[in-house]
Amino acid sequence: MVTPAAANGGATCTNLGRLALKILSKKVRKELSRVDQRHRASQLRKQKKEAVLAEKRQLGSKDGPPHQILVVPLHDRISLPEAFRLLQDKDTGTVHFSEWGSTHSFMLLCPRLKHRWFFTSARPGELHTVLDMAKVADTILFLLDPLEGWDSTGDYCLSCLFAQGLPTYTLAVQGVSGLPPRKQIDARKKLSKTVEKRFPDDKLLLLDTQKEAEMLLRQLANQKQRHLAFRDRRAYLFAHTADFAPSEENNLVGTLKISGYVRGQTLNVNSLLHIIGQGDFQMKQIDAPMDPFPLNPRVIKSQKDPGMAMEICVTDAVADMEEDLKVLMKADPDKQESLQTEVIPDPMEGEQTWPTEEELSEANDFLKKSSKVVKKVPKGTSSYQAEWILDEDGESDGEDEYDDMEHEDFIEEESQDEGSGKEEEEEYETMTMGESVRDDLYDDNVDDEAEEKMLEKYKQERLQEMFPDEVDTPRDVAARIRFQKYRGLKSFRTSPWDPKENLPQDYARIFQFQNFTNTRKRLFKEIEEKEVEGAEVGWYVTLHVSEVPSSVYEYFKRGAPLIAFSLLPHEQKMSVLNMVVSRYSGNTEPVKAKEELIFHCGFRRFRASPLFSQHTAADKHKFQRFLTADVALVVTIYGPVTFPPASVLLFKQNSNGMHSLIATGYLLSVDPDRMVIKRVVLSGHPFKIFTKMAVVRYMFFNREDVLWFKPVELRTKWGRRGHIKEPLGTHGHMKCSFDGKLKSQDTVLMNLYKRVFPKWTYDPYVPEPVPWMKSEISLSVPEVDMK
Repeated sequence: MVTPAAANGGATCTNLGRLALKILSKKVRKELSRVDQRHRASQLRKQKKEAVLAEKRQLGSKDGPPHQILVVPLHDRISLPEAFRLLQDKDTGTVHFSEWGSTHSFMLLCPRLKHRWFFTSARPGELHTVLDMAKVADTILFLLDPLEGWDSTGDYCLSCLFAQGLPTYTLAVQGVSGLPPRKQIDARKKLSKTVEKRFPDDKLLLLDTQKEAEMLLRQLANQKQRHLAFRDRRAYLFAHTADFAPSEENNLVGTLKISGYVRGQTLNVNSLLHIIGQGDFQMKQIDAPMDPFPLNPRVIKSQKDPGMAMEICVTDAVADMEEDLKVLMKADPDKQESLQTEVIPDPMEGEQTWPTEEELSEANDFLKKSSKVVKKVPKGTSSYQAEWILDEDGESDGEDEYDDMEHEDFIEEESQDEGSGKEEEEEYETMTMGESVRDDLYDDNVDDEAEEKMLEKYKQERLQEMFPDEVDTPRDVAARIRFQKYRGLKSFRTSPWDPKENLPQDYARIFQFQNFTNTRKRLFKEIEEKEVEGAEVGWYVTLHVSEVPSSVYEYFKRGAPLIAFSLLPHEQKMSVLNMVVSRYSGNTEPVKAKEELIFHCGFRRFRASPLFSQHTAADKHKFQRFLTADVALVVTIYGPVTFPPASVLLFKQNSNGMHSLIATGYLLSVDPDRMVIKRVVLSGHPFKIFTKMAVVRYMFFNREDVLWFKPVELRTKWGRRGHIKEPLGTHGHMKCSFDGKLKSQDTVLMNLYKRVFPKWTYDPYVPEPVPWMKSEISLSVPEVDMK
């Protein structure tokens, strides 16, 4: 009898654990994968086509929200009323004009194309209005000039829109028919070359006749939609009408009723609502009135004569709205999100009760046992120096002698740099310029105080570039007191630093996630899978927003857009936001850290005072005093939690009240533990140089400071490393040893570090600049220096 092992050549041990079917399964899987791959590819193509078609059919249809078009003229010569006249053709559809403020807007209903559009407009000079309306617009229609395309203001507006994120857009040229026939072809060729710089693969459409306007409408209706990530996961609403009902207790606060179409996601009444530029609010209820702009109006047949029919117009629909009013949803106090943005710190939380006699006696016994510690130290080391020497585990037994002083503003520390700035005064000279005819009028517009501040900023920025982080040791204050919050590090990259150490009082007011990335993934997964009760996308609803200031309604009546976004869980809470930004090339004005800036972060607009730091993968990040133009930096602020992805735009308010773009980027993370470390460099001059020893002066000016900073390592600009051996005399001279011979022109440096934190200046109220200043928007765009 032949055993299976003998049949296999006696290879029982070699074949142990191996299965012949494993090879067969690979072969079957390989053959089936080709069929599956083709089938899966065809299924994915079919699903994508169906999704795109469904989205096109939903947008602007009778069941979906109207197709919102934002018209932006990019040149002063473009006539916006003429463009609207061509689009408001009665043969195309029914036109309903909106009473929304003073801005031109209208609704176009076209039953023939089974589509409805809502056209709004904004001038490039009204920068915040353009950016806010672009956040909710389905399509942006850019109107171009046939000769130049866009002017400086239009180019500046395009830079901001590209940085924020463009939705679907279309390019239309107005005025080509007004040119001579021979110049029309050349003008279109030159315009195409100009447009290729910003829109490389886009087609230009004409808008001069009624037929061209109809072709443009078809293009807008059939265009594939581009998605903005920050709005696809949230419900948002553009207010068509609004009403305000003041409360009985205070006339300045009341209930704001906002009516509009729900977009993005399903709107739940228990979630919070953010009104751009105004803040976060709660909703009382959601009403579902009749749609004032139906694609197919209701037809009422007469009882006497069935052949007679009458269409209900919009005015009748608004009049009958109260009759058809339906309360869709009311807020549940148990499920409603809280408006609490900050943690209320308890000042007694860190306090302890008075110790008992037993605890005191145990503490005394412990001190007696641990009072004497044996250490291995070099010969000749004093007891004071031994306290600074670390044990093998990297910890010192000496007590931390840094005082817990109140967190100081780093700008006050920079006042010590004024002494070094005097050395640079000789680089600036006075030049005699030719007299101008309007010289007296020019001086009237110059602010001497602002000029002096700007000159001082330019000096400090230049000093920072030439001598990074170098400061002068003060003569009137001891260095051990002036720099008592600083410490030395053996290695900035690898030396440990506890992120929970010496936190400011503001950190007791913020929220922190145990794992921000996992929380974000969980919330986004719930949005995709979980069904939410509330107003569906495309419904026309009225939101009752409680505790709203009356200024919000006045702001809407003046013609400003009113845009509301629903907040995800935790997005009303304050934390520390980190954003990666790059300097805008059109702005060269120095921007110092902790200056108040205006932020467009995703759907929010607010003011804050940021810190700048290097964008690295380490656990410690070096603080930057100015917003540099060559590399990307990380901006750190106190602000409300926002889940990325979200675009970021930074603006600075000029002396004339206008806002100029200074940087663009994206939201990196929400992490209070990200450490921003400020470096201070003390410099000294080698007085006497020996083989590997040198006498250094001018780094300190008394003996006690030399002894205090003796454990900190020294370095030189030419790459030498060393340490302080001992002080010499009482004037701050010290003997130092290095790993090589110094050059006489070398400079001895000492690096000191401390952690810095942003200033709490968050303000969600950021209105549009004053109307009479809007004509001066070109001042914020850098001009060519003409001599």
